[in-house]
Amino acid sequence: MNAIKEVRKYLLKNPGRPSAVILARLTAAIAEEAPFRLGELYELEADAFDLAVELMKDWRLDRYYAARIRLFDVVLEELQAPADGGVAARKPPEGAE
Repeated sequence: MNAIKEVRKYLLKNPGRPSAVILARLTAAIAEEAPFRLGELYELEADAFDLAVELMKDWRLDRYYAARIRLFDVVLEELQAPADGGVAARKPPEGAE
């Protein structure tokens, strides 16, 4: 995530500025998957707005790849299961013998 490095640099260079505060809140909201008022983006200076957009792009791309990895895990689990339904399907439930 390259944008997060740029956001960090911006925050260190501009502590206390309104745009830095908003950008920090956006970053926290993304990290915590918490709500964020989109109207606050309008209050950002142009360079901070560009950073916010890049941050959201990186976040979206990271989520896309995470979802793809989960999909691959599911597919690999299915491929590793025997063709007749897998071990779990052949095993009787506990206490049912």
